Amino acid sequence: MRRYELMLVLRPDLVDDKVQASLERTARAIAAGGGQIVKQAPWGRRRLAYPIDHHREGSYYVILFEAPATAIAELERGLLISEEVLRHLVTRVERPVRAARGPDAEGDMDVVLPSDEEDLEEEALIDESESEAAPAAID
Repeated sequence: MRRYELMLVLRPDLVDDKVQASLERTARAIAAGGGQIVKQAPWGRRRLAYPIDHHREGSYYVILFEAPATAIAELERGLLISEEVLRHLVTRVERPVRAARGPDAEGDMDVVLPSDEEDLEEEALIDESESEAAPAAID
C-alpha cells in the first residue's frame, strides 16, 4: 500500500456535527477502498486566496492514510460530489528512507545508508516550522 496525504477545505459555515460526518464519510471511503488512516489533523479556519462559492474562508483538515492506488479514484469521486467540500487535494507521500541492514562477508550485519544524492534532495526541502503559512500538522 502507498501512503497519501489528503488536504480537505470544508465550508466554513458547517456546524461541528456536519464536519464530523464529512470526515467520517471520508474515513469510511478510505476504509472501503482497502486503506487505513494513519493520522488526522485539523488545521483550523483560514482565509482563502480567492473566493470559492462566495466563501472567503475555509476549514482545513489533513488526513494521512495508506491505501492501494486503485482506491484513490473512488475517494476523489466522492469528494467531488460532496457539498461540504470546497476543495481537496490528494498527494502521494514518500516514506522516509531508513537505514537498511545488509550482510557483509563475515556474516555480521552492516548498516547501508542512503546515497549522497538523496541527502541533497532532503536539504532542498523547505522546513515547515519556518513557514508562517503552513504549520506542521503531520509529524
